[in-house]
Amino acid sequence: MIKKTLESKNYILHHLQHLQFDLNKFKIISPGEINNSFWIINLDSIFFSLILGLLFLIFFYICKIKITKINNNIVPGKFQIACELIINFIYKNVRDIYPTKSILIAPLSLTIFIWIFLMNCMDLIPIDLIPFISNKIFNISTIRYVPSADLNITISMSMVIFILIIFYTIKNKKIFNIIKEFTLHPFNHFIFIPFNLIIEITTLISKPISLSLRLFGNIYSGGIIFILINALIPNYCQWILNVPWAILHILISLLQSFIFMILSIVYISMTLENNELKK
Repeated sequence: MIKKTLESKNYILHHLQHLQFDLNKFKIISPGEINNSFWIINLDSIFFSLILGLLFLIFFYICKIKITKINNNIVPGKFQIACELIINFIYKNVRDIYPTKSILIAPLSLTIFIWIFLMNCMDLIPIDLIPFISNKIFNISTIRYVPSADLNITISMSMVIFILIIFYTIKNKKIFNIIKEFTLHPFNHFIFIPFNLIIEITTLISKPISLSLRLFGNIYSGGIIFILINALIPNYCQWILNVPWAILHILISLLQSFIFMILSIVYISMTLENNELKK
């Protein structure tokens, strides 16, 4: 029993390790090696996030070039119908929140939704498959292939939204109005300036933190459950829990992608004026 417990523990810990690269020493960190240096990047998360982003671009590009015309009428194929459904869904939600046409919000929302959904769905791949392939081909056994289960990736994405918020806030409201808003809101009196600053700065910083932690927490916990099912349940019984959990995980992935997209639209649209970024 103790041996089985240790095997399960080692199995779980193994699947929670990233393929890390130390920028300071310029070398790949060995499995099990503890390194708390700041100059460490998770190569697996970066690699798979870029691959999925490229897959997203290729999918929509193929849809574009496969559009055929008969008598000057566009005949939609399967790719085009799938893309149109996604684009119409995104467009409707964007229009409900930000009715002004924008060259930023709609494309950004589409990218966020599809990219995060693809990253979340990587959890549906059998957890031993990619590590097994990478071990056979590249002799790399420690690899995690769900980018959104890496806090570094979710924070990076939320920081991009945060930078856009800061940029368009400064561009549209100007520095003087921003200072005035931070010091005299919500309490319009000079005595409450310290309290106003604390409230406004906390509100601003909480936006990227909430975006990143919400996505990371849900996807990371889902991955942990898949690992636990594989580690603690015999192979012939795993499908009993894996199949219903996989269905639930797809719904969670859609929901988390949608929430991240909607909150990004709301945060950025609050900084834009009605005439900003019009076509």
